[in-house]
Amino acid sequence: MTSTILELKELDVHYGPIQALKKVSLHIEEGETVSLIGSNGAGKSTLLMSIFGQPRASGGQILYRGVDITQKSSHYIASNGIAQSPEGRRVFPDMTVEENLLMGTIPIGDKHASEDMQRMFELFPRLKERRTQRAMTMSGGEQQMLAIARALMSRPKLLLLDEPSLGLAPIVVKQIFATLRELAKTGMTIFLVEQNANHALRLSDRAYVMVNGEIRLTGTGKDLLSNEEVRNAYLGGH
Repeated sequence: MTSTILELKELDVHYGPIQALKKVSLHIEEGETVSLIGSNGAGKSTLLMSIFGQPRASGGQILYRGVDITQKSSHYIASNGIAQSPEGRRVFPDMTVEENLLMGTIPIGDKHASEDMQRMFELFPRLKERRTQRAMTMSGGEQQMLAIARALMSRPKLLLLDEPSLGLAPIVVKQIFATLRELAKTGMTIFLVEQNANHALRLSDRAYVMVNGEIRLTGTGKDLLSNEEVRNAYLGGH
């Protein structure tokens, strides 16, 4: 029996006088992979960041495992089992791969750091090859792997991924999504914000389509892949 791990109820978010999210409601069950797709500027990244309280919701509720976290601090949210791999990777450029991974343990402490680092090296063999290399000297794909691995070092119950394929070569995108598929098989709950609708919908159990800060469509990944409106808008008609 599954239970709801994340629920957004009628969420509003403003940047000053501009309303970025309008009455957004969605839910994610434990063990699910759920995607949020939409065009650039639709509000997808804003929604993901608002879960961590940056920006704060101006209306509605964010419930995590039944607890209202709408006004909780980012540290509280991170230390209670939500991790985020942000858009643009944002690794620590002057730190090595190992040092970046250790930064991921801050919310929970480093008790399991050695064990979890080995797991990350199994998941992302390229990082093992680069373990003593500074992040700034790595390729975009390697930095993306590092950003995801760093998020996983906090042993999250819910992994938030913001545009993991952005700016990467197609072959690297395939590698990233293959790894996400392996993570999903372990029972990891994943909430994915992604412009690459084709990859996102193929990975996802369910998905939501966002247009101008509002949820316009929802369905299984398979259903949305064959939806004519979605195909025309996000899949180039294919």
